[in-house]
Amino acid sequence: MDLQYNTDKKSLAIPEYGRHVQNMIDHALSIEDKAKRNDAAKEIIKVMKTLNSKVKDESEIIRLWDQLYIMSDFKLDIDFPYEKPDKEKLRERPTPLSYPISTTKYRFYGNNIKKMITMAMDWKEDSWKKGLIYTIANHMKKCYLVWNKKDVSDELIVSHLEELSEGKLTINIEETPLSQSAVLLKYMKSTSSATKKRRTQPHDKRPQTTERRAQTTERRTQPTDKRQPKSK
Repeated sequence: MDLQYNTDKKSLAIPEYGRHVQNMIDHALSIEDKAKRNDAAKEIIKVMKTLNSKVKDESEIIRLWDQLYIMSDFKLDIDFPYEKPDKEKLRERPTPLSYPISTTKYRFYGNNIKKMITMAMDWKEDSWKKGLIYTIANHMKKCYLVWNKKDVSDELIVSHLEELSEGKLTINIEETPLSQSAVLLKYMKSTSSATKKRRTQPHDKRPQTTERRAQTTERRTQPTDKRQPKSK
């Protein structure tokens, strides 16, 4: 008895449909009568539609006809109800995407800090710019504490700010000191704990909707004992 392995057969263009659908398409290619080929193709589309139970829209049906033509190696000669896919266009290699390369020296601050610094450098000198620089410095300090949980001096943050802005941005920490490290660490810890608690909280303990809250209130205000008193 000769055993046939799939590895010995020709590869499938779309393996999701399996070997049986591919055999049906190969049989349709061997039919000489075009009218019978059209009927065979329609029956194959019905089988493919059964395998794709969620196919309902016309765009998805067009996709099935495209896949039928692709699995026939672009050789099936029938009256297609839609435009056939172009073989050369399908085989075109997509344009490679350029990988973002970050040249930032202090990578733990992230690219957003660099963008904020670049934007602040273009602002005119006023109170809004001073507030933005102070916000950037505080955010830099928070990012530094994420990378290093120990305390960090404001002088170090200011020196990094001046270096990243090429000396165009600075802040007087004697007049407006940055937030304390302990405060930032406590805030980050509380925010992280609250987010984790919301994700792990059981469904029945989550905040109730207005309708459910009203039902609960009504249930609590009803008398616990509705039995009539005994007559003497």
